[in-house]
Amino acid sequence: MRKPLAAAFCALAIAGAGAAPATAADAAPTGVGKAADTGSAASVVSGVVTSVEQALSGLTGQKAKAVNFAGTVALSNCSGSVVRMPDSEADDPALVMTNGHCLESGFPGPGEVLVDKASSRTFGLLNASGSRVATLRAAKLAYGTMTDTDVALYQLTTTYAQIKSSYNINPLTLNDSHPVAGTAISIPSGYWKRIYSCTIDGFVPTLKEGDWTWKDSVRYTSACNTIGGTSGSPVVDQATNKVVAINNTGNEDGERCTVNNPCEVDANGNVTVRQGINYAQETYGIPACFGIGNKLDLSASGCTLPKP
Repeated sequence: MRKPLAAAFCALAIAGAGAAPATAADAAPTGVGKAADTGSAASVVSGVVTSVEQALSGLTGQKAKAVNFAGTVALSNCSGSVVRMPDSEADDPALVMTNGHCLESGFPGPGEVLVDKASSRTFGLLNASGSRVATLRAAKLAYGTMTDTDVALYQLTTTYAQIKSSYNINPLTLNDSHPVAGTAISIPSGYWKRIYSCTIDGFVPTLKEGDWTWKDSVRYTSACNTIGGTSGSPVVDQATNKVVAINNTGNEDGERCTVNNPCEVDANGNVTVRQGINYAQETYGIPACFGIGNKLDLSASGCTLPKP
């Protein structure tokens, strides 16, 4: 995880690096993660980025096209996306997914789970070319944690149908099956308006960073050289156009299990450090926790998200 940009640097990045506009009302936390930081700016141009490749799937599962930015969002310090569950309906309140470490209230502590918290946070909605076409607003934070995973889901004041009608933009669909090693993926960052592409290298039983521990994390091949500000970006399976994970961290300095330097821990407690390698948290378990009307139900059958 990485530190966010200071307000002054945000303005510079917007003017000079093509970053999505920051929202002054969103308080940027400090600390760990792939949130934007000043140390990342110099590496933006040299980051491994692909041109537009496949389009994100929509509500009706139309034929896949080249990945673009439609449905992604820019936060003040992170990236995110408008997402739907496989069974979500057009008139359900839309959801925005980002990292738990991107919350405007700061990082949830180890073991802390936030549910149905008041929020009026705003998100810059991007179209296929990466232009900001609207400002979406949260009605509440439906769920947020950094325990076992690193995810936050905001419920919006608008429905999927309203977003589609007004901006002709569909949400991204969360896949409800475990991702597979070797899968070709793209990671569109709404904050930087850049797309990273690589493959899933494998899975990490336990990923430790500072005080936080995540389970069954996705490890990328080295081509996905994600940087600060890419936190919360959807990880999209290029073959299905469905979201299989959420980008969240990487080992920057080769340190062992420290902030900004996650380490891998196997079942026997052996620690592996992979400097320059980046990671994501799987999202296939999230749909089981959302029922009719996109209502969160942590007691639902098959829901394994941590509970308060």
